[in-house]
Amino acid sequence: MLTMSRWEPNTRERLERAAVALFAEHGYDATTVAGIADRAGLTKSTFFRHFADKREVLFGGQDWLAESFAEAIRSAPPGASTTECLAAVLATAAPLFTPERQDLAVQRQLAIGANSDLRERQLLKRAMLTSAVTDALLDRGADGTTARLAAEMGILAFGTGFALWAEPGNQRPYLEIAHEALADLRACAARLGTDTPG
Repeated sequence: MLTMSRWEPNTRERLERAAVALFAEHGYDATTVAGIADRAGLTKSTFFRHFADKREVLFGGQDWLAESFAEAIRSAPPGASTTECLAAVLATAAPLFTPERQDLAVQRQLAIGANSDLRERQLLKRAMLTSAVTDALLDRGADGTTARLAAEMGILAFGTGFALWAEPGNQRPYLEIAHEALADLRACAARLGTDTPG
């Protein structure tokens, strides 16, 4: 069993890194919780203190993220525009995407991309995030269409920003990229009906 010195990453991250490494080596279906715990130098009981199952290694933070997105909108100043609320949502996600975790994010996406069940799960989680943002905007008084459209745009900016941030060789911070993605989406939406395809 591996032994870890005190300066090694925290327990949850150790488990995450062990899991994505095993997913890459053996595939998601062939990887066991026992194998993940052993690779991390931990016990199965420690694994289950942090994750319900191996799938949640990849998706465990989504519930927290949905609540954080909603809280960012609820906490925005009363006069904040919808776009400012979406910018607050993106800012909430930024601390998750640090240079130290970039390689982990890339490996996580590779694991999800290689498994159809995980891709389906990712779509469901993304829908949950969109719903949380929609509901929070509705609570602020946005009409239904505006809330749904803004939420879709915000979560698309979130996902686009993540994908660009995770590209090999990228050195730019997530929040800068995500804000650009949101601005691009707003510009594209403004052009709808005024430009012609092709």
